[in-house]
Amino acid sequence: MLGISFFLCYDIWTETDKIIHLDRNNNYLSKENGMKVYITGHRNPDLDSVCSAYAYAALKSKLDPDNEYIAVRCGHLSESCKSILAALEINVPPYMPNVFPKVSDVMIDADSHVDIDSPLKSLAGNYSDSNPSVVPIYENDKFTGLMSVDDIAAWLMKELSENEVPTHSPTIREVMRTPGQTLQTEDLFEEAKISLKASQKRGLAVFEGKEYKGFVTRRCFLHVPKYNVILVDHNEPKQSIKGIEEANILEIVDHHRLDAIKTTLPIFIDAEPLGSTCTIVYQLYLRNNVVPDKDVAKALLTGMISDTLILKSPTTTQIDVESAKALAGIIGVDIKEFGSEMFSHTQGLASTDPETAILADFKRYTEKGVSIGIGQCEVNSLHDLEEYKAAFLKALRGIRKKNGLDWAVVMITNVISENSVLLTTNYRSVKHLPYTQLEEGVLVMPGVMSRKKQLLPVMLYTLGM
Repeated sequence: MLGISFFLCYDIWTETDKIIHLDRNNNYLSKENGMKVYITGHRNPDLDSVCSAYAYAALKSKLDPDNEYIAVRCGHLSESCKSILAALEINVPPYMPNVFPKVSDVMIDADSHVDIDSPLKSLAGNYSDSNPSVVPIYENDKFTGLMSVDDIAAWLMKELSENEVPTHSPTIREVMRTPGQTLQTEDLFEEAKISLKASQKRGLAVFEGKEYKGFVTRRCFLHVPKYNVILVDHNEPKQSIKGIEEANILEIVDHHRLDAIKTTLPIFIDAEPLGSTCTIVYQLYLRNNVVPDKDVAKALLTGMISDTLILKSPTTTQIDVESAKALAGIIGVDIKEFGSEMFSHTQGLASTDPETAILADFKRYTEKGVSIGIGQCEVNSLHDLEEYKAAFLKALRGIRKKNGLDWAVVMITNVISENSVLLTTNYRSVKHLPYTQLEEGVLVMPGVMSRKKQLLPVMLYTLGM
């Protein structure tokens, strides 16, 4: 399925004659009019999330070389995910905490390089050409501050108050006043706008740490830039990268229920009831007659095997099975052996921090006014459950309280025996769950492997009982 979009473009002329290109949604474009598009999974990234982002970025880059597609993750990986990706030599997408507009998105990287001891008249050419409101000034090649037209006006008025005409041609050092406050590249757009307005300055210098990077002026804040984002393996804003409400969502590729954020324009959505988002991405390769290379095929198979628990989960469809077979053929591996080897790199829960393990794959839902949180951990054996269940129950209670949830559970799934154990906080609906209770807060779930298809519907049903 192919989507075609058209956009209008207009330009803003900055003080240095540098053109910043904006489309109709204020999305920043490169000088060649190519967009940067970030592809991200959910905040608690699992293998399906990061692998589908990686593979979809590769596909989009082939189909649309005029734009730049960058796979990112908006959360930190669990130790198990890190171990699996490292063992399989799959590139981990870089961490991107948010898509809030920042100073770096509107900053001007000045071309001019003026020394502080230069005569003021040396700037005459700059002003006749581009009429800048501020000019970066250097001393011995080290940035020292911004000189503004207000500095020049103040010097001139002082001269005229003492003499009928200026008595000499000054150097920039004589004219330039004390530098104002500075900004950092990662400062948020709105906060920086307020800072500039409060400073009464024409412009503020921008640093990355202690290194000068450029400057901003009032004109930089006329339009709010938007990041271009494609969501994979999720569609709900509360599960997405921070700042998504202020971004420009271009596409959604997902296999979960829809509760998507509103968009201003129609977008491409591929939401299918398959076992893995990586399966959907592979199908998009097929629809576009593109064969994934071995690295991409390995990433796609990893995401599929992880989310379908080696094709044993009830969410697994025939399309998942056929896709996995095709990808295994490209790589040259046996699916069961690949899956067993992959899960052998998962970290035992007895040696992990309980809160970290639970939150590594934790999703929040709200139904009938009840806030629910469900985590899932995959293991190769449940024999050591006694070693960590008390610590996990304590951490679960803390997570429920800290996140303002009514009910929090974690599903510990044995991918080999195809069984799960449910650890749960105290809630009135627990007694209605159709599972055997071993002790308070611990229930056995034979044959249950899927949070989405088996556990969540049952939990939601009990809310009405």
